Amino acid sequence: MVLIYTTFPSKEECLKVCKQLLEERKIACFNVFQIQSGYWWQDRIVEDQEWAAILKTDRLKECEVFEALKKLHPYTTPAIISIEAKKADEQYLGWLVSTISAQQT
Repeated sequence: MVLIYTTFPSKEECLKVCKQLLEERKIACFNVFQIQSGYWWQDRIVEDQEWAAILKTDRLKECEVFEALKKLHPYTTPAIISIEAKKADEQYLGWLVSTISAQQT
């Protein structure tokens, strides 16, 4: 199981991209939440409200999710970070794998 973390400038853009990845079965599910961010951008410190997304997938779909995010993302330099789950509940992992492996209707 792989968790992919990324951030968006608005809830609408975040949900639009997450739902597309879900519909395409690149991910089994997503979580979105509002965050306060601080970062360096163009030689100055910026503080923003953003929307974070945690996308849940497997290692086989990880590259597909990365490539899709690069194409769909509104940011010039988006944070797209993959975190491999050290341990996951076996039933949940089975559901995740079967969900993203299922044929689209």
